[in-house]
Amino acid sequence: MSAHPGWPVVLEHGRLRLRPITIRDKRAWRRVRQENLAWLSRWDATTPPGSQARPRSFAAMVRAMLAEARVGRQLPFVVEHDGRFIGQLTVSNISRGSAQLASIGYWIDQGHAGRGLMTRAVSMAIDHCFFVLKLHRIEIAIRPENAASLRVVEKLGIPEVGFAPRYLHIDGDWRDHRLFAITREEAPKGVEDRLNHQSQE
Repeated sequence: MSAHPGWPVVLEHGRLRLRPITIRDKRAWRRVRQENLAWLSRWDATTPPGSQARPRSFAAMVRAMLAEARVGRQLPFVVEHDGRFIGQLTVSNISRGSAQLASIGYWIDQGHAGRGLMTRAVSMAIDHCFFVLKLHRIEIAIRPENAASLRVVEKLGIPEVGFAPRYLHIDGDWRDHRLFAITREEAPKGVEDRLNHQSQE
């Protein structure tokens, strides 16, 4: 059983699908990660020296993610297009109480980048967080050099709210990040509705 009111869940828009990650995704995950090693490695989270090591195997990673999901702290999604594994999107650091917020992180296969797929996936995840989980605020931290991720928040109209020096340990060192956040008041009909209107213009 899960502590989430909206987990496990499958979210769909046309040929795009977000679903819970499973251990059965190992082969597809490894294939996509290997094919995109150079594309993704500079944005990957790493473990600072002296800290508890991250899970070493895919199965251990998935078990850790699903354990977090069961207690209401995470939504670990696989992103699929036409039934093909193309990336991951994770809603993490879910905080209840007076905060009611979460963070979103994501990565996508380079061959599927630049087609609006991750932008749509992020919009679907945010709306699920707002309208099903009843969270109030969603945050996204992006390295200043990550132009592809910056285009996602730009297309969705998510405001920049700050700059955090040495915010996260990425690619072997503490890296600066630009901080973006949106609240339910800023998107009363949802972020996906906003994206739909853009596509009709």
